[in-house]
Amino acid sequence: MESLGLFGITDGWWVYLAVYALFIGIHLMGVGEALSVMLVIAGIAVAGLVVYLAGAIPAFDSSNLLDIAPTVAAGASDFLPFGLMGIWAAFPFAIWFFLAVECVPLAAEEARDPARAMPRGIVAAMGLLLVLALLMLVFTAGAGGSAAMSASGNPPVEALEVAGSPSALVTVVNYAGLFGLVASFFSIIYAYSRQTFALSRAGYLPRALSVTNGRKAPVLALLVPGAIGFVLSLTGQGAMLLNMAVFGATVSYVLMMVSHIVLRRREPGLHRPYRTPGGTATTGVALVLAAAAVIATFLVDEVAAFWTLGAYAPFLGYFAVYSRHHLVASAPEEEFELLAAAEEEVR
Repeated sequence: MESLGLFGITDGWWVYLAVYALFIGIHLMGVGEALSVMLVIAGIAVAGLVVYLAGAIPAFDSSNLLDIAPTVAAGASDFLPFGLMGIWAAFPFAIWFFLAVECVPLAAEEARDPARAMPRGIVAAMGLLLVLALLMLVFTAGAGGSAAMSASGNPPVEALEVAGSPSALVTVVNYAGLFGLVASFFSIIYAYSRQTFALSRAGYLPRALSVTNGRKAPVLALLVPGAIGFVLSLTGQGAMLLNMAVFGATVSYVLMMVSHIVLRRREPGLHRPYRTPGGTATTGVALVLAAAAVIATFLVDEVAAFWTLGAYAPFLGYFAVYSRHHLVASAPEEEFELLAAAEEEVR
């Protein structure tokens, strides 16, 4: 917003507050309203990326892809200036092309036909992200230069500026970037509220967090994490908070892969409307990559990684001391575990 010169904004705390209040307010109106707004915003953001690519592709210069001088790192070359470790250290940044796509399944309970809609939505989202990630990576560096883009806080806009694109196009892309950030922010609000709601409903978190309003929106599950997020935004540690988010995501990826492998081995006959292509072999590859990404976060920002581990500690303590003794047996998250235990006793 500062780069666009909107409303003369030079200090952001009250913008953060207004944005949190506005978008959490939309989510409190109900899931239908929230997801409809999210779809429109995401559509505008994707259209903006297409407009950006239309301007960046004509400015592409293949020599810009290799304009970072090789270092003395092991395996360094013109193609890999930071060597083999550079690939590993890039994992957390590459994840930002796809971060939060794993939140799509959280809408399963609010879908009319989840067995049909969820796989289609997930595959379509991942396919679109894969194409856009590849195009953005290649043509942003190709238009603006890899060296310049590596230090940029707004790569698409700065790539067009370096390439000498018309100012009108730069402004349109800057607005589209704003919509892209809003789309991410909006979807993460939805995701954190549903995750908090599910954990509370099952008894892992305080029960009050799963109370819903008349429109079936989880009120405190929206407000409490939102308040925490707003307070953290005032610290000015944006880069570290992003790295903390990536570290938390990569840890969750490891746990999801392990869970999938365990379920496929322990419950091979379980009804599965959607089956992962390649089965546990695919998951095994994903597990190795996820574990490598977890370790890579320590290479990038070990302070952020340790802060995230520190944030996990009180939740693990709460589970060990209290919540594991007060789980809700009728919650969907726990019913399967009880059925599995009962079957084991019968055998």
